[in-house]
Amino acid sequence: MRVLRDSDRDFESQIERLLSASSLFDPEIEARTRAIIEAVRERGDAALVELTARFDGAELRPEQLAVTRAELMAASLQAGPELRTAVFAASKNIAAFARRSLRRNWRLRNRHGALVGEKFDPFQRVGIYIPGGRAPLVSTALMTVTLAQVAGCPEIVVCTPCGRDGAINPALLFATRVAGATEIYRVGGAQAIAALALGTATIRPVQKIFGPGNAYVVAAKRLLFGRVAVDLLPGPSEVLVLADETANPRFAAADLLAQAEHGSGHERVWLVTTSPRVLRAVEREIRRQLPQLERREFIERALENNGWLIQVKSLADAVALVNRIAPEHCEVMTRRARAVAEGIRTAGAVFLGPWSPTVLGDYVAGPSHTLPTGGAGASFAGLTADQFQRRTSVVEYSRAAVRKALPAVEAFARLEGLGAHGRSAAIRVAR
Repeated sequence: MRVLRDSDRDFESQIERLLSASSLFDPEIEARTRAIIEAVRERGDAALVELTARFDGAELRPEQLAVTRAELMAASLQAGPELRTAVFAASKNIAAFARRSLRRNWRLRNRHGALVGEKFDPFQRVGIYIPGGRAPLVSTALMTVTLAQVAGCPEIVVCTPCGRDGAINPALLFATRVAGATEIYRVGGAQAIAALALGTATIRPVQKIFGPGNAYVVAAKRLLFGRVAVDLLPGPSEVLVLADETANPRFAAADLLAQAEHGSGHERVWLVTTSPRVLRAVEREIRRQLPQLERREFIERALENNGWLIQVKSLADAVALVNRIAPEHCEVMTRRARAVAEGIRTAGAVFLGPWSPTVLGDYVAGPSHTLPTGGAGASFAGLTADQFQRRTSVVEYSRAAVRKALPAVEAFARLEGLGAHGRSAAIRVAR
């Protein structure tokens, strides 16, 4: 990991370097993703089959892209007590949090006496991407599909990569089915996003796409925005630990290592601390804990690429740096953590105190772990159930209300030179 102190002469240039390290806007990744999208646009299922063979090593026919009922039943039968208990326990917290996030219809009378308001309907067909790779992200199925089900979406389409044998991890299938998916396809990567957005003979297009993914998945969502709605830009995982001299270095090191283990190499982890002692202790703890971890080679690659230990003068400087970085997860290990967190306005999720590691948010706390990365937190919030709802404004005037509104309507129509606009209201109340 790189060590950076505010006393270093190149401190600010190094901060700019770490801020620009995101893979979200890599031109080479974007060019490759465009080519994948065009292939799916032009050749549909044939492109999906070809790309699945190229990237996942699975030789499939178009009719094998969809997961069958028999496969889902077999996955349910394989689900042991430990998996079932974990899935149902997490689901309850996630669904309870999601229900509180839903928006409700409302209306009021405006100054003309007319009824105006909003209604919120679930999207009728949504697509959810669940990453595959080296670890079956069972929790991601719960943290996305559950929200769609709570929102009342009738068609919930899941795409996830398969293994070389064409199979999907049965635990992932079990969780996806429990969460409420209505269709599941063994398609991964940017090609899955293209299929959900553009449609093929096998996969009908959706209205909105949700879920995290690697740099290519995120690039595809960004490039297809407008053709389809998207949730946010959740790419490779990130965590920032904000620490003062009271922080436990063992806890901080363990949390940095945990978020670095996903395996893409694009994960980003930061320690931002006011304490030189804590910085040195966390560095020692990382060296001590790392050899004990099974996925240490993936962790080492992530730490080498995007691991930073940063010392700043004050907590105010630390909070300002957090807001510039806009991390996916931000752990606040300081005195009066809740008060310190009041100043953090760009993190995807904030975890307060020494007993709130990011892993609780990853798995069981309740809020979705699908969060903005790569600095997108400055503009995007994390995934919530209301993002599965479509907003419609509703207007209902009476004749008396039209008459009251008419002078202002006619004034605007004259100012804008749109006489038919004014007449469409006036004709309703003319004698």
